[in-house]
Amino acid sequence: MTDLAATPETSADAPSLALRRGLMLILCLGLALAVTSLMVRILEVNGWSWAEVGALICFILTLPWTVLGFWNASIGFCLVHIAGRLGVDPVAAVNPRLVPKDDARPITTRTAITMTIRHEDPAQVIARLRLMRADLEASGWGRHFHFYLLSDSARPEAAAAEEAAFAAWKATDAHPEELIYRRREQNTGFKAGNVRDFLTRFGCPYDFFLPLDADSLMGARSILRLVRSLQAFPQVGLLQTLVVGMPSGSFFARAFQFGMRQGMRTYTMGSAWWQGDCGPFWGHNALIRLAPFRDHCELPVLPGTPPLGGLILSHDQVEAALLRRAGFEVRVVPEEGESWEENPPALPDFVKRDLRWCQGNMQYFQLLGLPGLKAPSRIQIGLAILMYVGAPAWMGFLVFGLAQAFLPAGPAPYPADLGLTLFAVIMTLSLSPKLLGVLDLLIQRRERQRYGGTLRLVGGALIELVLMTLLAPVIALIETRFMLGLLFGKAVGWDAQQRQGYRVRWGQAAHGLWLPTLFGGLYGLGLWIGAPGALPWAAPLLTAYLLSIPLCVLTASPRFGALCHRWGILAIPEEIDASAPVHTLPGAIGPR
Repeated sequence: MTDLAATPETSADAPSLALRRGLMLILCLGLALAVTSLMVRILEVNGWSWAEVGALICFILTLPWTVLGFWNASIGFCLVHIAGRLGVDPVAAVNPRLVPKDDARPITTRTAITMTIRHEDPAQVIARLRLMRADLEASGWGRHFHFYLLSDSARPEAAAAEEAAFAAWKATDAHPEELIYRRREQNTGFKAGNVRDFLTRFGCPYDFFLPLDADSLMGARSILRLVRSLQAFPQVGLLQTLVVGMPSGSFFARAFQFGMRQGMRTYTMGSAWWQGDCGPFWGHNALIRLAPFRDHCELPVLPGTPPLGGLILSHDQVEAALLRRAGFEVRVVPEEGESWEENPPALPDFVKRDLRWCQGNMQYFQLLGLPGLKAPSRIQIGLAILMYVGAPAWMGFLVFGLAQAFLPAGPAPYPADLGLTLFAVIMTLSLSPKLLGVLDLLIQRRERQRYGGTLRLVGGALIELVLMTLLAPVIALIETRFMLGLLFGKAVGWDAQQRQGYRVRWGQAAHGLWLPTLFGGLYGLGLWIGAPGALPWAAPLLTAYLLSIPLCVLTASPRFGALCHRWGILAIPEEIDASAPVHTLPGAIGPR
């Protein structure tokens, strides 16, 4: 293990970060107050009813992420296209602890690449590790990396398959001692417990470790750049890559990852501008300085019983905050660079993952007062909570709005001009991350070509926008029901995710989505009785709820997904680039 004098220091951009964070706070509060004042002017026209007070409170709770998303995307867009034209490298400006892409300094450290699994397909898992292993070998630095497959599988047949597949890999490798398989009998602490067990039992020989999920893949160029950066800057404890989706034959996954890909660069660039050394950790595809993480990032056990007490389910952001509390910087690489994951192939799988994150984030209420945290880290924990609080707040806003229709009307007419203005403002704020992300690509010829041209890029963006507009209200209602269940002890488990596309049957979709369908019918009936003039405005919302079941079935259809792949609909760059390494994986859909 190399001595890197890994001692925390003051960030090089600390004075600048203080100004940026102050400006970001002013921008966000100013915009939120302006939008809130506009809503107050609308609601106070005929005095205040209990429904209007409730609607205002719910409206305010939905604003933090809307306002933050607007400013993150706007600042990121300006950094990429204005600072870039002035000769300033935006990536270096927001992350000065990153070596250039062409840096070729020697690798002098040892890194453990760890993949945590539980009841996964071992063929798929080991294929990813083998591809990464071969890429690192080709770079000439393969001896500096050991690979660990960390299993938490409890089913005997799954464990036997893993052991057999791993043994077959070792038998063909020139250095089998660098490949280690370990299985725990108990899934104590979930994924974080799995990693903690590795750190305490196997971590001593290594300077860094790179945690991967079972669906992760990274290229050698990205890994080596991270290693060289941590070698060059011992005060950095964690470097998080920008993770993008792999090509998929599922229409749902194609739409989700296409939309995420558009706005991710500008959004992450803007967030990195103010987060700086208190950046995010997404739990995988990040390089971590092992000793500080092991010594300072053990998760606390929360008071009370599950689901809101006990072991922490969403570990990553807490670990980032603890590492920063120990004096080590946590930073993100705000640009694409050979770092991939898979996305859920259907709405039921997306919901299952989303609710697990929701449960974990709701545990953060008990961590807001954790002593010693940096202010940005504490803000990020609060934002993680508000990410899901926004769903019931939005649903509450709808319910209070409907209730107002059945209360006595006041003498003054509804201020339609203010209502239209507020609608336009909210739509602009909400859509700005997507719109600026697409504009970011449209004004760059090379990026347009990577997506198959302007027509495919714009067409895909419109399809994704319509689909996610229809799915967002459905997901918000499901999250709201789940969060109410948390108060009564309802919880989700942690098991293998469905990664391959499949056909969702009508009965399965109806079982999971009867509530949104029922809610849409009752809400539409309520508007027809109490405020029929609002029905045209509510049509998109009602359509989302009433079509949730057929939409779930359609977007998961393998035949529909294959058709979209054949026609290049919602294609991402790796799908168009025949040389992308993801095409060599088993079951890859291949270039179009």
